[in-house]
Amino acid sequence: MGWLNRVRHLGVALSAVGTCAAAWAADPAELARGKELFTKVQPACAVCHTLQAAGAEGQVGPVLDELKPDAGRVLRALKAGIGVMPSYAERMSEKDMQAVAQFVAHATGAAK
Repeated sequence: MGWLNRVRHLGVALSAVGTCAAAWAADPAELARGKELFTKVQPACAVCHTLQAAGAEGQVGPVLDELKPDAGRVLRALKAGIGVMPSYAERMSEKDMQAVAQFVAHATGAAK
């Protein structure tokens, strides 16, 4: 297979992955669960972060509406912590962290 065909196949594969991720991110039940976790997990994300869609007006962490992190960036921060933000790896399941990450990305417009 020539390099041009490989590039085309890669483009189709990446497009399919993006479509699946966008479909999951738009699932209203998962977005609602992510929003609930954003405001209720301990310590709550809303305590530190400002995010209009969650009614959060935190003053410590970055304003997520301005930062517009994608889901991958949010997930990495939840898993490992960053700066003064603790890791949530021991407090939340992988599925819960993904729900929060998708909610934040969707709410800020990063999940397009």
